[in-house]
Amino acid sequence: MPKILLVEDNEMNRDMLSRRLERRGYEVNIAVNGLEGVEMANSIMPDLILMDMSLPVMDGWEATKNIKADSVTQSIPVIALTAHAMSGDREKAIQAGCDDYDTKPIELSRLLTKIKAFLPDS
Repeated sequence: MPKILLVEDNEMNRDMLSRRLERRGYEVNIAVNGLEGVEMANSIMPDLILMDMSLPVMDGWEATKNIKADSVTQSIPVIALTAHAMSGDREKAIQAGCDDYDTKPIELSRLLTKIKAFLPDS
């Protein structure tokens, strides 16, 4: 069962997305801020990280930079999730180390396509 780390501070988004992913056979672990996301990436070694960019304590940009700077976690794919759909935001996410980018509100079929690109056996 592929393991996804969902780093999301909004409870409604977290609950909805985690339930939908679990129904599709993913094990979902949850962090509620960027620092917790970095710590959990190291402790549980997920197969993929869904990273909200607007987070308390440490934002998603900084958390992703930390994950990608650590030789233990740098190979874990990170998909940025953000309500910021401004021009240049995708480039900013990629520069921070994200492997892909998706906008909120989440369109599940589009996100699942991106997840499956990183986890082809799922």
